[in-house]
Amino acid sequence: MIVKTQTERVQKSRRFALNMLLSNHTGDCKAPCSLACPAGTDCQGYVGLIANGEYEAALRLIKERIPLPAAIGRVCPHPCQKACRRQLVEDPIQIAYLKSFAADLDLNGDEHYFPVCQPKNGKTVSVIGGGPGGLSAAYFLTIKGYSVKVYDKMPKMGGMLRYGIPQYRLPKEKLDAEIALIEQLGVEFINNKALGKDFTVESLKTESDAVIVAVGAWKSSPMRVTGEDLDGVYGGIDFLRGVIEGNPVALGRNVAVCGGGNTAMDACRTAVRLGAENVYVIYRRTRNEMPAEKIEIDEAEEEGVIYKFLTNPAEIIGANGKVSQMKLQVMELGEPDAGGRRSPVPVEGKFETLDVDSVIMAIGQQTDTNGLESLELTRKGTIVADESTFMTSMEGVFAVGDATNKGASIAIAAIGEAQKAADVVDSYLNGYTVGYHKPFVVEKEVTAEDLADREKISAAQMPHLSGEERKNNFKEVNFGFARETAQKEASRCLECGCLDYFKCKLLKYSREYGVEPEPYAGAKSKNGKDASHPHIIHDHDKCILCGQCVRVCDEVMGVTALGLVNRGFVTVVSPEFRQNFDSSRCISCGQCISLCPTGALEPKTPFRKNVPLNTKANQTVCTGCAKLCSLTVHTYGSSIVRCEPGNEDTVLCKVGAFGFAPLNNPVRLSACSVDGKEVSREEALKVLGERIQGGAILLNANMSKEAIDDVLAFAKANGAAAFSFFDWDESEAELRVFGKARKTGANAAYLASLGVKSYDGEKAESFAVFGGGEIHPNGKLIGYEGFECNEAQILLPYVSALETVGTFVKADGSTVKTNPCI
Repeated sequence: MIVKTQTERVQKSRRFALNMLLSNHTGDCKAPCSLACPAGTDCQGYVGLIANGEYEAALRLIKERIPLPAAIGRVCPHPCQKACRRQLVEDPIQIAYLKSFAADLDLNGDEHYFPVCQPKNGKTVSVIGGGPGGLSAAYFLTIKGYSVKVYDKMPKMGGMLRYGIPQYRLPKEKLDAEIALIEQLGVEFINNKALGKDFTVESLKTESDAVIVAVGAWKSSPMRVTGEDLDGVYGGIDFLRGVIEGNPVALGRNVAVCGGGNTAMDACRTAVRLGAENVYVIYRRTRNEMPAEKIEIDEAEEEGVIYKFLTNPAEIIGANGKVSQMKLQVMELGEPDAGGRRSPVPVEGKFETLDVDSVIMAIGQQTDTNGLESLELTRKGTIVADESTFMTSMEGVFAVGDATNKGASIAIAAIGEAQKAADVVDSYLNGYTVGYHKPFVVEKEVTAEDLADREKISAAQMPHLSGEERKNNFKEVNFGFARETAQKEASRCLECGCLDYFKCKLLKYSREYGVEPEPYAGAKSKNGKDASHPHIIHDHDKCILCGQCVRVCDEVMGVTALGLVNRGFVTVVSPEFRQNFDSSRCISCGQCISLCPTGALEPKTPFRKNVPLNTKANQTVCTGCAKLCSLTVHTYGSSIVRCEPGNEDTVLCKVGAFGFAPLNNPVRLSACSVDGKEVSREEALKVLGERIQGGAILLNANMSKEAIDDVLAFAKANGAAAFSFFDWDESEAELRVFGKARKTGANAAYLASLGVKSYDGEKAESFAVFGGGEIHPNGKLIGYEGFECNEAQILLPYVSALETVGTFVKADGSTVKTNPCI
């Protein structure tokens, strides 16, 4: 008999089943901040890591999506913050500042983070344009093993980040440092080479396997008013570029800047710094409709910029070919346009005249089409690029960023397109082309009422120069967050998003089968969360009633802590009689968590912030007892996120599943000390040896063979007796499930072979404990090696079996070794 599992009918049936499951699944796959980022940056992830003090891990996570985080953190209009749910409580998280904080720590350190690159594959890609899009494409393709050359017409790489953003917002030293890291990664930079003059798209295509065009938008859009060809009228991009290159124009006393976006803000604030006495911003709507960032608008005003709202350039008037005045049409707001902003409408016959010496046009940007003649262009002069594959009209030539389709946007959008295009180019050069499609996620609607119980904590304010201190120079305005401030600000995160995002089977199959749950939408169960259990969070609203947790608890573990309660639409997985989880018969084995396909059952962690992380799986053994169970340890950076059985035959107890918590404790003992004074380990052991004379040493039976040998040698050298101990507190139910081996230490057999007796209350004048654990010796405790501080005179941090290679001897004499996981 032949069974076909992927027929159209079967797939349709599975798709229907998934749609029905999703109809009563209240998931929150990704945090809204991450969904709002055009680059798909895991904002929640790196904010949470900063809150937990994992700064290096935060930077690594950022650089999975953004190669220039110090620059982007300073200049991005942060759509992530606009989507942050924390604003429903009071203020959004300062996500962009936290990004630049993590990046600056790396740039200011002695060693810098470099992603691991795949071996060179022998294929080459040429990138035209060294702005954020081009540099990002080169970065991601280099990581994939390609040899990449970036061509740029300017003397230095950086594009608009260098030549369009003023120094006071983005110090070029920071940009230089980040670009240098990309070059050190292996990208080849070729400057002072212009498209259409020194090379063509066709010539690069001939010598490369693929070409990416990322030339940006370097031309200022004209206002199309009489007089804009007069001397003293400048394009916003041209004006800013001249200042950055050291060739500022003579503006005169009175300057008018036309526009309401961030380029207009950059232009007006730069004009102030160049000495203009009166700088006017001409904007046809009101302050509320300005697309520029609020902080830019406010800081410009602090520096003396004068806003002329509800006015629009009607004519630029000149004398002897030079600007002298500007005629302004007075406007009023009419009905909202397609974007929701109220449309400006001229007030008939009403004008104003403004005396000006210079006019700066900052109403938009356009692409210079020189050299792009061989590619299909849109009516407005941008490159036609497929929105899924980024392929242009020429085979093997791709395009990203401001020069494509809709035109100029923000830098993070170009970076997002560059990463997607790099993936497409990689597939194209491997013989198949896989376009980008927005992945399906379940989104959760949250209201202010849902967050009404949250404590109100205002956002951290960025320390900065005052208006008077900054308006006459180009010093960076912001000072940056201190570590304490950054950690405190990151801790305000509401922990949106599902912790199970990277392993959720419901999400995996929903994407695989192309679900469309909208037609099946309706009322959803609202049963809330049960966080009463010491180790497990149970989110009933994510549950799809698959019953796997119920079956493993009953059929495998024989505990029956969970069951299906009620019938029909109101059915829930719960302990009997809807008890709280902590009141059930649960023995904390964690099997329900391992099998849950949707994240309805998740482990509690000791982190300040829980974040969904794409963890690394490490194989080792659990050294909590003599069973020495196979263990999979999921880690991220220097932290353990969760532990699961290492194979299908393994069943973990609570020590194996949740005993790693002390390793993540931020106040874990990390330095040796004697009488409260920090010393080296050698010094601490020397003093302990002097004070332990005639005393006793207690060894945790879960220590490795290597550690036991070292401690026994120390005891012998200092005339101290040695005993072993095993710290356990298992219930009868746990012993019934796990057996008598659970009552014996992981290296009890080795200790017994050496003749080391178990401690049974013997009295001694002084004691020292090695290997952690809780024991109360019959005498004075003067030395303690463990995870936490106590009253002992001498403290030593303990390195666990999850952090180092260690040998453990089984009862039959065979040995197993642990692998360092963090």
